[in-house]
Amino acid sequence: MLIRKPNDIPSSEITPRSAYERFMARRKFLRTAAGAAAVAGAAAVGLDGVTDILAPRTHAHAQTKLKTVSSPLTTTGEQLTSLEDVTHYNNFYEFGIDKSDPAKNAGGLPTRPWSVKITGKVKAEKTFDIDSLLKLRPLEDRVYRHRCVEAWSMVIPWVGYSLSELINQCDPLPSAKYVQFISYYDRHVEKWSGQDATIFWPYSEGLRMDEAMHPLTLLTFGLYGEMLPNQNGAPVRVVLPWKYGYKSAKSIVEIRFVEKQPHTTWNDQAPSAYGFYSNVNPDVDTVPWSQKSERRIGLPFWQQHRTTLMFNGYGDQVASLYKGMDLRKYY
Repeated sequence: MLIRKPNDIPSSEITPRSAYERFMARRKFLRTAAGAAAVAGAAAVGLDGVTDILAPRTHAHAQTKLKTVSSPLTTTGEQLTSLEDVTHYNNFYEFGIDKSDPAKNAGGLPTRPWSVKITGKVKAEKTFDIDSLLKLRPLEDRVYRHRCVEAWSMVIPWVGYSLSELINQCDPLPSAKYVQFISYYDRHVEKWSGQDATIFWPYSEGLRMDEAMHPLTLLTFGLYGEMLPNQNGAPVRVVLPWKYGYKSAKSIVEIRFVEKQPHTTWNDQAPSAYGFYSNVNPDVDTVPWSQKSERRIGLPFWQQHRTTLMFNGYGDQVASLYKGMDLRKYY
């Protein structure tokens, strides 16, 4: 299944609001939400004890080369975003709000030993250590477009294999309709502007089962042929190229199979701005950002701005998942 290259977009397309306005609006929202007392975030998801999963701590094995194979499930014909931009312009709010904060603050994230618990509606709960996950299937090189809800985008060469390969090893029950991802959190390691982090963390995201089983849904261990850097979600994350970036949970320590739509961090905080599905959709604005166009990080300014594509250009592959759904209502 080859992902077709979309038509070239002329640079004369309407530009989005300035990057500064987008950033400042989201930062204001984050700080306001963090200051609000008693939000049932972590309690609603039932996340007790997650901070104790990974002891003792050791640092990441970034820059470790990975043995990979090519994949037909890859975007072709687009210029890759530089490694410098991919690793130094990103969101990982557990380590700070500014784009450069994760690269500066994530060095203490312990990635060995690392294990992922499989819980919920499965025949038997189990645990996979990171080395077992790395050996489960051949690691594939996949270039995907990455689209942030803040209306900027990148083209990233990820390394991993379809999440469905792991799900098949988990033996989910027929009653498992959704998959929930829980990210690592330890308040002694992660820093978030000194705010009361229990409102937001541990980070939770979720997918419908058919979304999780789609071949494009990537269980991801690396980028640019090497192990994931800490700031990009080491040592294991998911990547969903047709959804906004916050759906791609980082540094996963637990995968839960559940019957009902799970609580997710951003949807709990602002459901009108961060829908559960969060498919890239140029026709649905997410305050304060217009989603009609985007800014491609790393390109000369006269080439950066382009029209946003429905499903981030992956409609041929994923549109059938949402047949009959009102994509404005089920944002």
